[in-house]
Amino acid sequence: MSTTSGSRARGRPPVPLDRIVATAIALLNEEGADALSMRTLAQRLGSGTATLYRHVEGRPQLVAHVVDAMFAEMASHSRMRDDDALLAMPWQQALETAARTMFEVLRRNPNVAPLMIDNTPVGPHALAVRERALAMLLAAGFDAGLAVRAWVTVARYVLGFAAQLRTDDPAPTQAAAWGAVDPADFPASIAVAGEVPVPLEEEFTFGLQMLISGLQTAVEAQR
Repeated sequence: MSTTSGSRARGRPPVPLDRIVATAIALLNEEGADALSMRTLAQRLGSGTATLYRHVEGRPQLVAHVVDAMFAEMASHSRMRDDDALLAMPWQQALETAARTMFEVLRRNPNVAPLMIDNTPVGPHALAVRERALAMLLAAGFDAGLAVRAWVTVARYVLGFAAQLRTDDPAPTQAAAWGAVDPADFPASIAVAGEVPVPLEEEFTFGLQMLISGLQTAVEAQR
């Protein structure tokens, strides 16, 4: 009797928050966003939900920690750690470096990107990444309005592409669809069908270069 009461009093051993977050990310990557719940995460950890609630109030706060962990990985990337090096780069190169780093991190964690669409990143690492990017743009001569619009647009662009990474490869379907139309009605589509599909990485690079080119025109116009 006393042994049972003692076991209940002691409860389950604590689980560090960083292990909870890392396990949540693994669960997301393996099974998708729908699989992430406090119950399934507790089972994966071999613990109970009460242990999780010692660190987070519920799934929304857990997701916020997962999102900020992505930004922590971005901030710790070798190309993003040195503020002085970023500021010494031409702003075009620095912005492309930041965008590609974000994309690479999310490509390794494709089921996290959709969660970021519905959850505005406000964790400490997310704020640090944003601060670094804005400081770089302001130092390059962007005014406040253009700097914030540039960063938000690039961040959303990266997120939009990253969110598509979880889908199955559409290449065979796309190629067949473009080539199956009536040439009499869709001659332009037939003319370019041999170029389809464009690999997602290539689309990402092309669009990012267009964005940066447009921003260069905008920042030159405000001077």
